[in-house]
Amino acid sequence: MALPSPNLDDRRFQQFVDDAKRYIQQRAPEWTDHNVSDPGVTLVETVAHMADQIVYRLNRVPEKNHLAFLDLVGIHLFPPSAARADVTFWLSAPQEETVLLPVGTEVATVRTESEEAVVFATERELSVVPCDLRHLVVQHQGEPVSDRTTDLVEGKDLLCFSEAPQPGDCMLLGLSAAVPHCAVALELDSRVDGVGVDPRQPPLVWEAWTEDGWQPCEVDRDGTGGLNRPGDVVLHVPAGHVLSRSGGQEAGWLRCRVTEPLTGQPFYTTSPTVRSAEAFTVGGTAPTVHAETVYDEALGESTGLPGQRLRLAHAPVVGDDPPLLLQTAEHEGWTDWQVVPHFAASGPGDRHVTLDARPARSPSARPYANPTARSASTAPSPPRAR
Repeated sequence: MALPSPNLDDRRFQQFVDDAKRYIQQRAPEWTDHNVSDPGVTLVETVAHMADQIVYRLNRVPEKNHLAFLDLVGIHLFPPSAARADVTFWLSAPQEETVLLPVGTEVATVRTESEEAVVFATERELSVVPCDLRHLVVQHQGEPVSDRTTDLVEGKDLLCFSEAPQPGDCMLLGLSAAVPHCAVALELDSRVDGVGVDPRQPPLVWEAWTEDGWQPCEVDRDGTGGLNRPGDVVLHVPAGHVLSRSGGQEAGWLRCRVTEPLTGQPFYTTSPTVRSAEAFTVGGTAPTVHAETVYDEALGESTGLPGQRLRLAHAPVVGDDPPLLLQTAEHEGWTDWQVVPHFAASGPGDRHVTLDARPARSPSARPYANPTARSASTAPSPPRAR
């Protein structure tokens, strides 16, 4: 993507003329006739017209010159980098066993008549861990926790918060397992009418207990309208979610906490209730990187001299660990060489390490339904000025 051409000088013909006349008043006060009939003013307008043409051309310099100007003032382009996005793999149905997605699992955007599909590959292994709801605990502000699991099993209506909810009141849900990087669905049977909140903006925040304390969960959807009607809440659990003990029970804890209302935000007049609740894992989220690997690229003929440079048809993308692999003929076979662990740092004096085999291509793996990207970045990012 070309950089937008800036106006290096935004002055025009009349501004040049006015500036010259003001300068004349300072340097030659005896020159009092500034009308267009004066020969000196005619000369000023001629020079102003020429300056206007120069500025017009200056503001249309080629992009190469523009980049050269940026380089002169110390502004350089970032190298090309691979686009990254968080992708959620949704399960077609809850599973009883852990579902494992290996590193390199590929997903793609929708291919259209005008655009090719953009392929992304996962950067780390993803484990979609099954879970269910084991405990329900409530905690009012400044009071100890109260285990209400038995009442939930018996189907009683439970107050999620105090009768007159206050900021800091919590409802804690204990899962049977820690589910980091997973999407968890909570099916809640909430039955309260007229609690006073706006279902589109309830004063609630969902959090998960991690190694670093309570961390916010991203709410994919809230069908309960702030615990105001039966529905489900789908949460993206952050990394670091661990088993912990609260109220004498060990579980993977999630909590719904009442927050201070914003200006003009309706607040609870009475506490919502829950009659039944279930929890299960519906997917997992993994970071992905734009995957476009070039294989078997011809580099040309080598002279065998140290420090030789060969032209690549495809510019390699500099990342965390993209080794540049070269093949060299050794007797009757081929040997793979890893030049350096980072292409940008390669040089003629680098140590070469023999690899046993060439890296295999990442297999196309789409075993789960509806992979969706939760990031606006769906294409390789262009060079950026810094």
